[in-house]
Amino acid sequence: MLTRVFSAALHGVDALGVEVEVNEGAGQPKAIIVGLPDAAVKESRDRVFTALINSGLRLPKGRLTISLAPADLRKEGPSFDLPIALGIAALARKEFFPDHALDKCCVAGELALDGVIRPIKGALSLAIEAKRQGRQAILLPKANAPEAAMVDGLSVYGLESLSQAVAFLQGERSIRPEQVDRERLLQERAKYPFDFSDVRGQTHVRRALEVAIAGNHNILLVGPPGTGKSMMAKRLVTLMPPMTEEEAIEATQIHSVAGTLDLREGFLATRPFRSPHHTISDAGLLGGSSHPSPGEVSLAHHGILFLDELPEFRRSTLEVMRQPLEDGRVTISRAAGTYTFLSRFLLVAAMNSCPCGFLGDPRRECVCAPAQIERYRSKISGPLLDRIDLQVEVPSVAYGDLRREEPAESSASIRDRVLKMREIQRRRFAAYPGVTTNSQMDAAELRKFCGLDSESDKLLEQAMEQLNLSARAHSRILKVARTLADMGGRETLSPDDVMEAIQYRSLDRKLWA
Repeated sequence: MLTRVFSAALHGVDALGVEVEVNEGAGQPKAIIVGLPDAAVKESRDRVFTALINSGLRLPKGRLTISLAPADLRKEGPSFDLPIALGIAALARKEFFPDHALDKCCVAGELALDGVIRPIKGALSLAIEAKRQGRQAILLPKANAPEAAMVDGLSVYGLESLSQAVAFLQGERSIRPEQVDRERLLQERAKYPFDFSDVRGQTHVRRALEVAIAGNHNILLVGPPGTGKSMMAKRLVTLMPPMTEEEAIEATQIHSVAGTLDLREGFLATRPFRSPHHTISDAGLLGGSSHPSPGEVSLAHHGILFLDELPEFRRSTLEVMRQPLEDGRVTISRAAGTYTFLSRFLLVAAMNSCPCGFLGDPRRECVCAPAQIERYRSKISGPLLDRIDLQVEVPSVAYGDLRREEPAESSASIRDRVLKMREIQRRRFAAYPGVTTNSQMDAAELRKFCGLDSESDKLLEQAMEQLNLSARAHSRILKVARTLADMGGRETLSPDDVMEAIQYRSLDRKLWA
C-alpha cells in the first residue's frame, strides 16, 4: 500500500515542494529512505518509529520504502519526521484519514521520542511554498505557527504531538487555525529599548547620521575610543522608518532559516541590528559552508550592519562585501547548488584614527609609529572606502555636554523628518523600479536628478582633483548632495549641498592620502 504526504525542503531562504511517499511491501521488516537524505533525515527512522510506538500507533510489518521526491534535491534537517510518521500511520488501513485530508495540506515538524513535535527552522518559507503549490493548510509545530500565519490565504495549524496530529486529520479533534493581525502586531512591537536622546553633544555627527538614514547612505565614524561611536550606531535603528509588512516577512524568512528568530515573537517587528566580531570568517559574514546559510550581511537585511573596529577585520573578509553593497543580494555557488540571499542593509562602520586611537586628539598624545599607522589604515581598501558615502570624524565629548540637564532630540522627532525625506524620494523614483532612496540611484537617475550649476560644478571639480577621488566617489557625493537638498526643501542642488557632501569625503585625504 502506498501513501503520500506533501512537505517542503529548504533551499537557501526559499523552500521547494517535496512529496513524501511511503510504501509497505512484502519482505522482512526494514525501512529505507531514498531521495538524497542527509544524516538528520536518515536518523528520522529511529525517531519516527519510537514516536509511533509511544503514541499508540501501529508499526508496519513488511518492508517499508520511504521516498522523498524529487530525488535530485538534497533533503536536510529533521522537519521530515512528522510527514514520514503520518505517512506510516496512514498505512494502518485504507482511507485512514478521511476526505483525502493529507492531499490538502503541507506537513513539517521534528519528532521527539515521546511523540512531541519540536520547532523547526524556516517555517515561514515552508508556508510560502505551501501556498504557492495551492495547499489549503499547513501542519507544523505549535511554536512555529505564529511565524507561518504571516502568510495570507493559508490555514495554519500548530500541533503539539503526533497523536494530536493523527486525531486532527481523522476529524476526532478540532484545532483552531492560528491567526495573526500583522499590522497591529507590527505597530505594537516596533519598540526599541533605547533612544537617540541618550546621545549628548556631537551636533555635527548627529547631523551626518540623520543624512545617512534619510538617504540610506553608508557611513564611517572615525574617532578616539570612548566618544560614543558604538552607542550612536546602535541607536540608528530607532531613526529608520518602521518595518512594512513586506519587509517584515523578508527579514523574518531569513532569520527563521538561520535559526536566529525568537519563536516567542513569531516574526521581526523591529529592524535588525547586526554587529559581528572582527574575527568573523568570510563565510560567517557573507554566508557559506558546504550547504550555505545566511551570513551577517543577510541577517542585517532591511536593517543595519555595524562593523566596529573596521581595520581589525581581515581585509579579505571586508572585500567580500562589495557585491552585497552594490547589488543588495549575495549569490553563493557550491556543489550542492547556487543560493541567493537578500542583503539590502545600511553599512555603519567605526574605527580609530590609529592603533592607539589618539591621533589628532587634542587631549592625549598618539604613541604610534608612522609605519604602524600606515599598516593600520591600509587594511581598508580604496574600493571599499568608495562605497561608504559619509566619513565623519567623531571628537571627544565635552564635559559640559555630558552633564547637560535638558534632553537631546528624541528618536521620534528625528524619525518624523526621515519619514518625510523618504516620502519625497519614494515619489521621485515612483517610475523607477527597484529605486526607493537616493543611495540607489544609477547613472541615468544621477543625470536627471542631480544637475549642477556652474558654481557647484566648479566646487566638485576642485574636490575631485585635490582629493584624487574616484568616479564612484563622485557619484556618492552627488547622491549625498541630493539628500541634503531634500532635507533643505530644494528641488535642485545648491553649492552648499555640494560643499557639505564634499566635506563628508574629506577623510579620503586624511586617512589614505
